[in-house]
Amino acid sequence: MDQLEQLESKSIHILREAYREFKSLCMLWSIGKDSTVMLWLARKAFFGHVPIPLVHIDTAFKIPAMIEYRDKMAMKWGLNMIYGQNVKALEEKRTFPDGAIDRLSCCKALKSEALKHTLSGEWDRWRLNHQTGKYEVDQNREPYTGVIVGVRADEEGSRSKERYFSPRDKESDWDVDDQPPELWTYYKTDFAPGTHVRIHPLLDWTELNLWEYIEREEIPVVDLYFDRGEGTRYRSLGCMPCTTPVESNAKTVSEIVEELRGGKFSNIAERSGRAQDKDDGGGLETLRRDGYM
Repeated sequence: MDQLEQLESKSIHILREAYREFKSLCMLWSIGKDSTVMLWLARKAFFGHVPIPLVHIDTAFKIPAMIEYRDKMAMKWGLNMIYGQNVKALEEKRTFPDGAIDRLSCCKALKSEALKHTLSGEWDRWRLNHQTGKYEVDQNREPYTGVIVGVRADEEGSRSKERYFSPRDKESDWDVDDQPPELWTYYKTDFAPGTHVRIHPLLDWTELNLWEYIEREEIPVVDLYFDRGEGTRYRSLGCMPCTTPVESNAKTVSEIVEELRGGKFSNIAERSGRAQDKDDGGGLETLRRDGYM
């Protein structure tokens, strides 16, 4: 069994453990490479069917190609696709692109707060109707207390402090200093009532591992990751006003793999093009303590 097979096996085991242990479970799908690999692993874990809802937090400022890809794949794979949004903040134009607040406050409003209230069922959720191809207000208000997330320990500093099963309080706030020990393949999955648990099947994966796996499995990813003739591509995807591409001529998955193996970005953080990270002191711990992905 090679490294990718070992990573795949462990991730599938964690996904199945989560499904067995948590009754109100969802998976966050950001449309990026990480959560798309996680979605692919879930399809493998459950024999082509994903038995849990996919939740996307739509800030209304995502690159349009991301939303097009989301809906195309949701229809193609028969996904139970849901999105949530901070409608009030958008209507009142309390956002960074509207010039009302700074980037971190915008992320807190459009991502952290939207995620918290979408998971709790306090705010409207929109579910894809596969018959019409349109989204409709979801009548199910059941809170999701177990949330599968595609974070990796190597992606940025605060994520290296996570566990595979990471508890939050009922407000989704994260106490970094109070995380359960995880020894070998023994995971703590029994938590006090009201605990909100994040599950991280990709914690051990690296950026290179992801792209090698995407190449091996031929996983379809959004084409923003590839150079489309401009000598740039996105390495990490987020909101359009706060995400910039990197210089790269990689037009295929194999070219991205070779680029990473060659060390082109060895001294450049994967999320260097994400402006909110810089505003949060080079990481995301402030935002993530308050519920950010």
